[in-house]
Amino acid sequence: MSELAPPHIQTLLPYEPGKPEEELERELGVTNPAKLASNENPVGPSPKAMEAIKDALVKMNRYPDGGGYYLREALARKHDVDMKNIILGSGANEIIETIIRTFLTPQDEAIMAWPAFSIFMLVLQAHNVKTIRVPLKDFTHDLKSMGEAVTDSTKMIFIANPNNPTGTSVGEKEALEMLGAIPENVMVVMDEAYYEFVTRPDFPRSIDYVMEGKNIFVLRTFSKIYGLAGLRVGYGIAKEELITDLNRVRAPFNVNCLAQAGALACLEDDDHVRRCLEVNNEGREYLYKGLSDLGLEYVPTDTNFILVKVENSREMFNKLLPLGVIVRPLDGYELPDYIRLGIGVQWENDKFLEAIKQLI
Repeated sequence: MSELAPPHIQTLLPYEPGKPEEELERELGVTNPAKLASNENPVGPSPKAMEAIKDALVKMNRYPDGGGYYLREALARKHDVDMKNIILGSGANEIIETIIRTFLTPQDEAIMAWPAFSIFMLVLQAHNVKTIRVPLKDFTHDLKSMGEAVTDSTKMIFIANPNNPTGTSVGEKEALEMLGAIPENVMVVMDEAYYEFVTRPDFPRSIDYVMEGKNIFVLRTFSKIYGLAGLRVGYGIAKEELITDLNRVRAPFNVNCLAQAGALACLEDDDHVRRCLEVNNEGREYLYKGLSDLGLEYVPTDTNFILVKVENSREMFNKLLPLGVIVRPLDGYELPDYIRLGIGVQWENDKFLEAIKQLI
């Protein structure tokens, strides 16, 4: 470790991604594993997106459209907002970092739930911003306590809804009560990466809150339901003046031409989205039954993954690897007795249930 880095960088723990399939094959010789560690779309990308990406390959010698005009135009139509309310990012992660770089300083405080999306904490620490972590309540964001944690130094609140890694969500009543209790100058980041999987009817109308003039950033992604995780493309919706500030800091050409082409085509493929939701819903109920039959506790989910209780998450993770199953251990999230299980296609779900049955 370099002594040139300041203390807040030296103590930063790097993000631990899901174990790649290729790495498992190199280390243990396991082929065709069920990778259920990274909340990916097991169906794959839209055929329309793949065709659009092929067509865009001939333009790879040119820089992409720096503002992503046509993708922002399509997103504006989809969400009934103005193009000036939309910013694109290399995944929602980049937009999170751009928001923090643009609006927060080491003199500010930020509030987040814990455990929640670890990128919030990592980027805040990387920018030396004091972070207040509010414990979850029943595996869910405790928005009332998060609102009560606001001080004169608080400038931003981060909410992952639904939450990663627990799969839970908060409803509109809780969201509106928190928004009504905090000062107007406190900005709220609503990370809704799993929005399309939610079934609860009272999910917060976050984009409406933006259009009502609240200082809210709504983040969405093409990595989950649309199956473009490998291309890294996400977007944010906020008031025009906040988007203008973000664009002062946003890296030029941050969303490549293939990502823009694929994302634009995805928005025109409703059949693929419906198919992905069907696979997820069927897989969720199948895994619920399988886990219950094995006597394993789980947290009901609003996403494409399930939080499952085991005796030791890291030990279970290591024992599942030789059996060709990759899950996510959650000891790094201070949930040492839980794994995060992605919902796969049928053979992947079967492979997991068969493997864990052997181990318990």
